Amino acid sequence: MQKAILGSLNPFLYNALRFAVASVVVVIFFKPRENQWKSGAILGIFLGFAYATQTLGLKLTTSTKSGFITSLYIILVPLFSLLIEQTKPTLLQTISFSLSVPGLYLLNDPSSSPFTLGDFFTVICAFSFAVHVVMITKLSANFHETSLLLPQLLVTSAINFVLAPFGGSSRFTFEAVFVMVYTAVMATVIVIWLQLKHQKVVGSNVSALIYVGEPVFATIASVIALGEKVSLPQLFGMFVLVASLCLATVRKTEKTT
Repeated sequence: MQKAILGSLNPFLYNALRFAVASVVVVIFFKPRENQWKSGAILGIFLGFAYATQTLGLKLTTSTKSGFITSLYIILVPLFSLLIEQTKPTLLQTISFSLSVPGLYLLNDPSSSPFTLGDFFTVICAFSFAVHVVMITKLSANFHETSLLLPQLLVTSAINFVLAPFGGSSRFTFEAVFVMVYTAVMATVIVIWLQLKHQKVVGSNVSALIYVGEPVFATIASVIALGEKVSLPQLFGMFVLVASLCLATVRKTEKTT
């Protein structure tokens, strides 16, 4: 959806306005508790660079390659979780992470073009998202989720406003405004609030593996809404991703005697 409207937009200005709208929505509907500006700003820095580099990369590369490279943050999460939280993945989680890579590759099929500058920006995006996931788990354990929501949205918006002069001109259409508002509410406020609320319960590694389902649902939505066709390798990739997701959520049960 964003790929379709980014051709005529400054990607940084788009993100800045998107997160500004999201901030207004939070103030009106969420009535945040006492905001934790320091912790929220830390989250906002990583989120800001993640979205800035993702949106810029998406403008310079194909949507399939962007989707694949961005989704690689999933396998980076256990690395940063180990470094930041000293949390090791379980055996089942390790197997799930290993399965997710070929599954993501088959689903997105990014091999059709060489590595580009857009791909490089998207790699930075993947690292930033991975750190953001881990930091959400670490910081949200100490604070109520609404106290971290507004600060990181404002910082993310500010980072992209600072970068906006380097992003070129923009031509806003009704479609672009609709997409911006929709993503501000559904893909920003609601998603980040859910992350802040529930990641501290399930942990970084399980959360990352749950996010494996995102490209699967996105593909299904594209088939239903846009009539896109899915190849046999893509279907197999979806199956592998669903299998890795199911495996990741298996919990050991202790026998009682």
